[in-house]
Amino acid sequence: MSGRSPLKGRAARLGKLMPSGPSTAARTPFVLLVVTLLGGGLISLLLLNSALNQGSFQLSELKKKTTELTDEEQALQRDVDDSAAPDALERRARELGMVPGDSPAFLGQDGRIIGVPTTATPSPTPAPEATTPARPPAGTSAASTAPTTSGR
Repeated sequence: MSGRSPLKGRAARLGKLMPSGPSTAARTPFVLLVVTLLGGGLISLLLLNSALNQGSFQLSELKKKTTELTDEEQALQRDVDDSAAPDALERRARELGMVPGDSPAFLGQDGRIIGVPTTATPSPTPAPEATTPARPPAGTSAASTAPTTSGR
């Protein structure tokens, strides 16, 4: 007798439908499919990582450029503020030959002059030493010329 007991009835009929030997299904296509899927996944992760790194480099360059442009904007705004200061406007007006006006006269709605018009007379210009520079001289930092406010 063999090591297997013979099947009877319905089990014998089902046993004939099942292959009794080693599996005949080819495993090579399945293995190739799994390897291909894993390789494709790794390559796609590598490409995604490279794209993210490139975006990170671009972001850091843009942040650096934004900082530089912000500093430049602040320097230009400081120049505009210095030029718009009252003493700077007065100095520039005197350079152009303008003089401060005396008491003004106005025209009324009926065309009459209200007030006494007078001619502006040039006043003597102040000596250049009397004016203070709006900015510290070139080569010195604002921190070195600013007064300190420490409590010592």
